Amino acid sequence: MTAVSIFFYILITGKYFIHGTEHDSQCSLGYFPCGNATKCLPQLLHCNGVDDCGNHADEENCGDNNGWSLQFDKYIANNYKMISLYPFETEPSECLVDSVPVKCLCQGLELDCDEANLRAVPSVSSNVTMMSLQWNLLRKLPSDGFKKYQDLQKLYLQNNKIRSVSVHAFRGLHNLTKLYLSHNKITVLKPGVFEDLHRLEWLIIEDNQLSRISPLTFYGLNSLILLALMNNSLAHLPDKPLCQHMPRLHWLDFEGNHIHNLRNMTFISCSTLTVLVMRKNEINHLNENSFAPLQKLDELDLASNKIEALPPYLFKDLKELSQLNLSYNPIKKIKTDQFDSLVKLKSLSLEGIEISNIQRRMFAPLRNLSHIYFKKFQYCGYAPHVRSCKPNTDGISSLENLLASIIQRVFVWVVSAVTCFGNIFVICMRPYIRSENKLHAMSIISLCCVNLAAFIIIVFSYGSMFYSVHQTAITATEIRNHVKKEVTLAKRFFFIVFTDALCWIPIFILKFLSLLQVEIPGTITSWVVIFILPINSALNPILYTLTTRPFKEMIRQIWYNYKQRRSIESKGSQKTYTPSFIWVEMWPVQEIPPELIKPALFTDSCEMSLITQSTRINSYT
Repeated sequence: MTAVSIFFYILITGKYFIHGTEHDSQCSLGYFPCGNATKCLPQLLHCNGVDDCGNHADEENCGDNNGWSLQFDKYIANNYKMISLYPFETEPSECLVDSVPVKCLCQGLELDCDEANLRAVPSVSSNVTMMSLQWNLLRKLPSDGFKKYQDLQKLYLQNNKIRSVSVHAFRGLHNLTKLYLSHNKITVLKPGVFEDLHRLEWLIIEDNQLSRISPLTFYGLNSLILLALMNNSLAHLPDKPLCQHMPRLHWLDFEGNHIHNLRNMTFISCSTLTVLVMRKNEINHLNENSFAPLQKLDELDLASNKIEALPPYLFKDLKELSQLNLSYNPIKKIKTDQFDSLVKLKSLSLEGIEISNIQRRMFAPLRNLSHIYFKKFQYCGYAPHVRSCKPNTDGISSLENLLASIIQRVFVWVVSAVTCFGNIFVICMRPYIRSENKLHAMSIISLCCVNLAAFIIIVFSYGSMFYSVHQTAITATEIRNHVKKEVTLAKRFFFIVFTDALCWIPIFILKFLSLLQVEIPGTITSWVVIFILPINSALNPILYTLTTRPFKEMIRQIWYNYKQRRSIESKGSQKTYTPSFIWVEMWPVQEIPPELIKPALFTDSCEMSLITQSTRINSYT
């Protein structure tokens, strides 16, 4: 089967390259131009990391910069140092802050007290504009702790041990634009705690222990652009409108919480929102109007939730949406017109979703779609108009991946030849070996195309055969001989089934790891395909035919007859003997009675030997 798959792939890729040499100004569906449109390549050869065009045109414009990255450029690119986690990004300058603590650094009006073992907010001159207090031992933020720093613009409080934040902790910080509270142990933020932060643009509260929030918590944040509440313990969003006190909010990130559902009222006042990230929550239900107010939304990320069904008109109001991520949800089916209203969509992620009813009609209206992501590379055929479709292949379906090594290229032919020869040999020789047990013969023939169902049948068949032999042996008179035969037979059965299991166990392990979403290197997959999968088919002829006693006896008889014929011909004798090659495979092999092999009175030793061999053959039949 490996050789057939490779041959089929060569035919397909050959067709693609032939098509690509046609000098048409237009490319047919499923093909895209190499920059100047004089050469067309199929979808799977674009954005695959290989220069198939020859001018790198097929690997240009492959980055997916839609959604949040575009918004990042729009709002942040001109002022990158404002969000940097490392405060000193500018040229060193003289310190203009008084009373700098011993373990702190100072440049101009910026103070860096990272990892200074501080247990409280340091007291310095009030003209400071940036204060970094990361990786310290702060446990609480008391009232008026920063009140005198009214020129403060950036405040970094990440990676402390903050549990308690006073309702007046940030009072007086009227010029603050960036506030980072990530990686602490904050459990609650009281209503009005940020009411003096009228110019705050970024509020990052990642990896804390917040279990609930109220819209009043964000009272006074009139200039807030980004709110990130990632990796907390939020299970519910407020019943009242979340953005009613944040009229300029553009970016809302709730990744990694425990939110179960989205209410119709949650985003009703978030009309300016452009990025909404709800990935890695526990959302299992969506209302039809959950996103209706978000008419300016540019990116919606709902990946890694528990969504099983999408309401019919869920995205009808998202006319500006350019990026949608629904990956890794247990969605069973997607309605054919589910995405019809997303006329500006450029990136669609459906990774990890088994789309049982997939069809071209689902993606045909998305004429602006440039990037699409599926679970299976076969799904790309349902979106032929999308230039960048991932995955391009399953990791082993291309010659470059499957046969990357010279050892693999050589052994794929060796294994294929051995497998084909062995199975053809079995099929041709079996008609000459009549089996007393038809179930055994049927199992052997089925092994010429091994799969999991056949493996289960084999285990059951050999178990039933062994039980049948055991039951028959109970009534025999020579108990010791039959027990010995049973042990021999059991060992053979065990060896046969055990070798089958050895071939399939690695496949089971890889499948189990893939179900756990463990990334398996492509090299491992290719070695499994070339060496482990075909081994079962290559070994079966040897195990089931070439090693059997009747086959060995037949080979010996053929060789013996050949020697006798040569001997007789050398003596000028015309008498020849041709024994039958119809053998009976006995399970277990019966003992030959001693009286049948007693020597008779023959004058010719050659003739006596031939008759003895013929008697042995007849004893099997």
